[in-house]
Amino acid sequence: MTSASARPARALLPDLSPWRSSADFRLLWVQGLITYFGSFMALIALPLQIKELTGSPLAVGAMGAVELVPLVVFGLYGGALADSADRRKVILGTEAGLGLLAVVLLANAALPDPALWPLYLVAGGVSALAGLQRPALDSLMARIVPHDQLTAAAALNSLRWQFGAITGPAVAGLVVAYAGHATAYTVTVVTFTVSVLLCLRLAPAPPAEHARKPSLRGIAEGARYAWSRPVLLGTYAIDLAAMFFAFPNTIFPFLADELHAEWSLGLMYAAGSVGSLVLGLTSGWTSRVRRHGLFVVFGAAVWGLAIAAAGWFSNVWLVLGCLAAAGAGDMLSGLGRSTIWNQTIPEELRGRLAGIEVLSYSVGPQLGQVRAGAMAGWTGTRSAIWSGGVACVASVALLAAALPKLLTYDSGTDEDAERRRQAGVPGVPATGQSGTSGA
Repeated sequence: MTSASARPARALLPDLSPWRSSADFRLLWVQGLITYFGSFMALIALPLQIKELTGSPLAVGAMGAVELVPLVVFGLYGGALADSADRRKVILGTEAGLGLLAVVLLANAALPDPALWPLYLVAGGVSALAGLQRPALDSLMARIVPHDQLTAAAALNSLRWQFGAITGPAVAGLVVAYAGHATAYTVTVVTFTVSVLLCLRLAPAPPAEHARKPSLRGIAEGARYAWSRPVLLGTYAIDLAAMFFAFPNTIFPFLADELHAEWSLGLMYAAGSVGSLVLGLTSGWTSRVRRHGLFVVFGAAVWGLAIAAAGWFSNVWLVLGCLAAAGAGDMLSGLGRSTIWNQTIPEELRGRLAGIEVLSYSVGPQLGQVRAGAMAGWTGTRSAIWSGGVACVASVALLAAALPKLLTYDSGTDEDAERRRQAGVPGVPATGQSGTSGA
């Protein structure tokens, strides 16, 4: 017999309902775990190889410029494509393309004198394919997971990502240091090969009956829908504000120097993922919450406060603790955003809205790093960090006041969520009591 004291602890554990109810979710979860590991291998090996070939920080930083435009352009197009094509085919094709780009990296690394230009070409290609793929992946989740399990699915997916974000770079650093870039790229090729084989087992996910071909008009239609929904608009705006004002990763090396703790640089980059991982491992309670707009606002506010504290404290361990708390807040806000999107967006617009989400996901951190670097050069590293955190909290408060429907969002009473629940999804019971999709 289970003791009463054990029940609260068990209630904190991740909700595994999506894993049990959907075969396609299980496939995508495992596929994503494998892909993330291989992707982080290349993510670490590629800039290190550019550094070795050029010795230039500017050459390494140029990767960001090469990646941003393809991600934005193909992210918007990928959203329209996800609404007009079989999402399984989009995922499968882009995953195969990413594997071929990994082969290019491997072939270049095997040359006696590796060339520089293929590294930038692959970086841009990866960004474009990721932009095409992400809306299809994100919009597929509401089709394969029952409505009342969407928060649990978001938590499990985030847990998977954080595991890859922590283990992938750590292992990649060791592999590159002791076995070379070619070995790291070989691991990446193998992981994408396995991923493609798993994607082949996914059930078809055809578009809506009257879906139209991708077009600028279709993308604009999705943007108009988002603009007309204060709840959705709030999720995008708060994410953009939080990342723009309080994403100081680019100046962590300078922060480590000022704290006389150069050894802590790697821990600074990992601390946010550790905080997110802890929240993910104790996320069972989130499945029982209906006020997901509060998740978005409260999580973003915690992120900003924690970043502000990280810039204020001079003890490196307190700084690391603050960065971990920031990661937990970011994940909580992300759970709220993902749940609201999947619960309220109509099936025929889901891909295009996921494409718009790519903008907040990519543009916010990129501009945030520019802001942090410029502010650090003007006022100093620590003041750039804490002032950004304060500005984040202030902007979140203003946006929450301007868009009160986000704060009052309730999945049990919201009209869009109710319509989505009544509509159901192909292959998945709207009540979430049983059933699977695919395989």
